[in-house]
Amino acid sequence: MEFWGSLMWFVIGGAVGALISFFVTRNWFQKQIKEHPPVTEKMIRAMFLQMGRKPSEAQIRQVMKSMQQ
Repeated sequence: MEFWGSLMWFVIGGAVGALISFFVTRNWFQKQIKEHPPVTEKMIRAMFLQMGRKPSEAQIRQVMKSMQQ
């Protein structure tokens, strides 16, 4: 009986630890994405120029908006 009680507490502790680590990691990841976005306006301008086009500000804002969705 003592073995099953210990096993139950071990499983409960593992589940609680997994939940806590999931939420902490998710919040950390969202913070990193917000602070360091994967694509910037400067990168979009460079991409347009490499394709041989001069982008307008409206086009750059449109691409940024579509990437944030």
